[in-house]
Amino acid sequence: MDKKRLQSIYETMLTIRYFEDKALSLFEENQLRGSVHLCTGQEAVAATVCSHLRDEDYITSTHRGHGHCIAKGAEPDKAMAELMGKAAGYCQGRGGSMHIADVTKGNLGANAIVGAGLPIAAGAALSAKLRKTDQVAVAFFGDGASNEGVFHEALNLASVWKLPIIFVCENNQFGISTHVSKSTSVQDIAVRAKAYDIPGEVVDGNDVFSIDEAIKRAIKRAKAGEGPSLIECKTYRWYGHWIGDPQVYRTKEDVESWKKKCPIKRLETYFLENKIMTQQELTVMHNKAVEVIDAAADFAISSSDPDPAFVLDNVYCE
Repeated sequence: MDKKRLQSIYETMLTIRYFEDKALSLFEENQLRGSVHLCTGQEAVAATVCSHLRDEDYITSTHRGHGHCIAKGAEPDKAMAELMGKAAGYCQGRGGSMHIADVTKGNLGANAIVGAGLPIAAGAALSAKLRKTDQVAVAFFGDGASNEGVFHEALNLASVWKLPIIFVCENNQFGISTHVSKSTSVQDIAVRAKAYDIPGEVVDGNDVFSIDEAIKRAIKRAKAGEGPSLIECKTYRWYGHWIGDPQVYRTKEDVESWKKKCPIKRLETYFLENKIMTQQELTVMHNKAVEVIDAAADFAISSSDPDPAFVLDNVYCE
């Protein structure tokens, strides 16, 4: 991977990390509407996958979707405004944390319904195939969604029609409070690809390079007209299912052991050991990301609430 793209992935990861940190603090200050589900610890997946996508390529996201949104090109200020229910947000404050969308960047939306993004991404991939473009679609989903019927329906149809889609499972070990070992019949979700005669691959979801190689293979296959792929990225969410989650289903020791596998720290170690960047340069990038997110929060806080007079705009067709 060339230095420029590697640094871009790193910058995206930092932006996601500090965005989530700020979202947490704003929630605790009662400035966010509704709940938030943080993707802290999972940044490598969204940042690396989306580094291969163009604006015209599609993604669908999940209830834990801030990282996907930012990695696909969202401006942090408008994203933060959406979390706060402000008119300046991507969906004019109507979507909030779990329903951010930006079709100009190919982001077809986060979705609060588990697994609901998979058929939407399949539909986008079908449109690309019918229009004979070289667009691809990526459906992000969690380990819990792999047990939903819509997961199997989407993979089956995508395989039958050889759609240009990549199914990316972010296996963060838990569906709400249930460990994947207690809910899923297989140790590796990727093996379910065999049932649909498509490639299935397991990668370290905290390792940028492993994710990078897998997504390159999958995109090449999709653009060659050979159909979908399933990539399972094994990772971990540092926080609970949501901010108020008491997390009685896991130990602090387990969380701390995964924090030692931090994808950002891991990439920083690579930079330093291979003399790609200095500690001073890394610190500068951290500071820049903090400034960007602080400015985004200030923008969102100072933005206006939606005007009730326009409550039905962009909700119903004329």
